[in-house]
Amino acid sequence: MFQFNSEDAKWFFKPENYSIEKDRVEITTEPNTDFWQRTYYGFRNDNAHVLYVTTDEKYFSFTVKAEFNSTALFDQCGVAIYQDSENWVKAGIEFHDNNTAWLGSVVTNNGYSDWATTDVGAFVKSMWYRLSRRGSDYCIENSFDGINFKQMRIFHFFEGAEEINIGLYACSPTDNSFKATFTEMKVTECLWKEHKI
Repeated sequence: MFQFNSEDAKWFFKPENYSIEKDRVEITTEPNTDFWQRTYYGFRNDNAHVLYVTTDEKYFSFTVKAEFNSTALFDQCGVAIYQDSENWVKAGIEFHDNNTAWLGSVVTNNGYSDWATTDVGAFVKSMWYRLSRRGSDYCIENSFDGINFKQMRIFHFFEGAEEINIGLYACSPTDNSFKATFTEMKVTECLWKEHKI
């Protein structure tokens, strides 16, 4: 089983300010950073900060806790898979206003993004995420306490059948910056159980 060793991980769009320790990663986002491809809005953004490791293991679960002090519209952080500009996945909390944040996920297959969200209170400043893989099918879950996880979505990832780049992400789509802190990173056997008919 591979491990998420942050000290050996690689960057996509490396931020100017960050800190990497064995069990803790801090990312200070740069302004005007984001991921999105085409759908509805028409624009294409491809410069969010991602710290990732590469694996070809087909069955596993990756869990991480994200803490954040975001204050501007669309500030976000969480878990990601990044293959290339047209094929990637992200799940996290996006700041909306002083009352509301969006717990959501985006799956981009072949250059078109979707976006699924649910409202959570803006008082939520930490979240656990669990991203599980079964071949080229994936499940994203979230937890408020690191113990009880609830499904956010199941999806098929067309460029996720072989080797993938999986890790942490943070970005600030507007002219803002914030610090995201990631801890409790671990890889385990796949906790998304096989569906048997």
